[in-house]
Amino acid sequence: MTDAPDLTPPDRTVEDAAVRTTARAPQGGAWRRLLRAGSPRATRANLLAMVLAGALGFAIITQVRQTSIEGLENLREDELVRIFAGVDQEGERLANEVRGLESSLALLQSQSTNEAEAQRAAKERLDTLGILAGTAPAKGPGIVLTIGDPTDTVTAPLVLDTIQELRDAGAEAIQVGDVRVVATTWFSEVSGGLSVSGTTVRPPYVIRAIGEGSTLAGAMEIPGGVTASVRRVGGTTDVQVRDEVEVDALLTLAPPQYARPVPTTTP
Repeated sequence: MTDAPDLTPPDRTVEDAAVRTTARAPQGGAWRRLLRAGSPRATRANLLAMVLAGALGFAIITQVRQTSIEGLENLREDELVRIFAGVDQEGERLANEVRGLESSLALLQSQSTNEAEAQRAAKERLDTLGILAGTAPAKGPGIVLTIGDPTDTVTAPLVLDTIQELRDAGAEAIQVGDVRVVATTWFSEVSGGLSVSGTTVRPPYVIRAIGEGSTLAGAMEIPGGVTASVRRVGGTTDVQVRDEVEVDALLTLAPPQYARPVPTTTP
């Protein structure tokens, strides 16, 4: 019997074959093994470490709370009273601050309301004084009285009496022709008409008065009054009651030369 022939090449060894096998292994497998080695594993040691960490955290929290409670429990009675008194004082201070802020808010709201009301009252008074002084136009119900004078016999005193009758009947604004009638208005006779505070007004004399229309018209028609007096001297009268009469003649007031206001004292 003859031996089997040796087929291994004489120039290749077992070490060479191992090197070739390692060289042919893919490089990605080495990185995967490295990642598996570094990743955490759910081992008993890891689980035990997690349990110990949780227990330690719970113990710390419990100790902090117990320390806080024991910090009050270990204080003397006078110390606790002092702490509670400080808390009460702080609460009272905050309550006083709240009440002060509420009072300030109420005061500001009241001042705002009072200021608005004062402005409204001041404007209303200014409008009233402007109408009375003749520096502001006015409109409202009233009458338009027309006095004709074909014979040139209507005198200044007769027109002045007419104005006075209108005032007594409640007229709030009066205008004769294009002249506003106020407290200082005066009448005189001139050629071909009347002078009203220096302005010539010719007949027919148109008098516009604002007030209660029926009352003003009735005052002109009373027996022996304005209408009767004008007709007695040869003149004519025409009274028209209107829902709206406009008195638009204005005056420019000059400052008084002698009169001065009396100072008032605030109580």
